[in-house]
Amino acid sequence: MIQGRSIRLFLVDGTPNGLLTAEIMNWTGRVLTSPRSKLSELVQRPECGRTGIYFLIGPDPENSLRPLIYIGESDDVGTRLKQHNRPEDKGGKDFWEKVCLVTSKDQNLTKAHVKYLESLLIQSAGQIGRCRLMNGTAHEYISLPESDRADMAFFAEQIRTVLPVLGLDFLRETARPSREPEATLATEPEVSPHFTLEVPRHGIRATSQEIDGEFYVFKGSLARGAWAGTERGYQSLYNQLCEDGVLTESNGTKIFNVDQSFNSPSAAAAVVSGRSANGRTSWKTEESGLTYGDWQDQQVSEAVREASK
Repeated sequence: MIQGRSIRLFLVDGTPNGLLTAEIMNWTGRVLTSPRSKLSELVQRPECGRTGIYFLIGPDPENSLRPLIYIGESDDVGTRLKQHNRPEDKGGKDFWEKVCLVTSKDQNLTKAHVKYLESLLIQSAGQIGRCRLMNGTAHEYISLPESDRADMAFFAEQIRTVLPVLGLDFLRETARPSREPEATLATEPEVSPHFTLEVPRHGIRATSQEIDGEFYVFKGSLARGAWAGTERGYQSLYNQLCEDGVLTESNGTKIFNVDQSFNSPSAAAAVVSGRSANGRTSWKTEESGLTYGDWQDQQVSEAVREASK
């Protein structure tokens, strides 16, 4: 069973969009996030004068589904952030709108540690694929002692735990759906049954599964050949998936070339149907034919009955 974790958040200036610190119980790391507009306040913080790792985050003008990310390290994060804040023609970086830095409360992180940590996180972000990295290829740092490498692997795991709580998902590992309806994943506490969505007159049939709050449409599923709804809702998502090659032409329809995750069953249903759709009624379980909404209500009722015993 997955154990709970305590994460302490502190709004430094009392506003949700300002400086924010985050700490995990019994972890020496300290996380600080800030919008770029608050950089003058951020660099005055004591954390910025330490050795640490940092992330520059901004929108990708070529892909609305994923952010642009730059991962860096420095002996003096504040000084490095000032350099990145310069205009691009003077050596800075223009794309970022938010920064997240991670240092150690006990100040035991060394230059060798953060170089190794930077390499780990660049590799991880590239493999997960939730962002477009502005970094080049991650360097290999194998000179670090074995015990220190183990410590940095643990440190990186804590970073991957706390960042999604701050709304930064680019290091969150992607759970993959199971092709077998009765199978469960060892790394996930629960998975849903398989769902299907069919629109026979358009030759559409898609299969899906919900895991860890994300709704996955399986590779090989078919979607409508063109967007037929109004120019609102999920049209931009549909178009983006076509541009990215996730959806390609297949005999008058579109076919999913990968297992694609969505943040809701309605988003998935809209892309498959080519128009706005209610995912709670459109998706039905393969075995019983229950709608997604009915299945979810059934799960809640069963949980309430178990709790009342």
